[in-house]
Amino acid sequence: MDFVRIATLILALVTVGMFAGVFGLYSNAIMPGLRRTNDRTFVGAFQAIDTAVINPLFLSTFLGGLVFSVLATGFHLGEEYRAALPWLIAAVIFYLVVVVATLAINVPLNDGIKAAGDPDRVSDLAVVRERFNETRWLRSNHLRTLLAMAAFGSLTWALVLVSRVAS
Repeated sequence: MDFVRIATLILALVTVGMFAGVFGLYSNAIMPGLRRTNDRTFVGAFQAIDTAVINPLFLSTFLGGLVFSVLATGFHLGEEYRAALPWLIAAVIFYLVVVVATLAINVPLNDGIKAAGDPDRVSDLAVVRERFNETRWLRSNHLRTLLAMAAFGSLTWALVLVSRVAS
């Protein structure tokens, strides 16, 4: 059981950490780069990126962060793990907000820009870009970045505390 307990915590740490990096990359490179482009390039590039992102590996890793965090928390309910439990619960809450923000804000905005269709066939790309609402998308992404980083930090500290019990 110790192997499963630690492996689950490490999987939570890795998957959450991956998405802290993904969200950070969007905030610090992808969206600032796209902001500097014209409307056609912005709409076409964002559509292409979002279409490529929707794949089994991406989705299972994204949701895996929450699943593994919840499982790791459940595996550490014993008295000997009491010090780590608040950090695990915090990680679950932080990452749950990431998932909710993604589904409530970013995904609908992504779907809206994709629904506009092929940029070569759209008559007014400026309207499509404006409706997308880059500012709202980016604010939500900054929130996701910070919360995923907080979840990652919480999981990291929980692993430190759990490893002290195992020593």
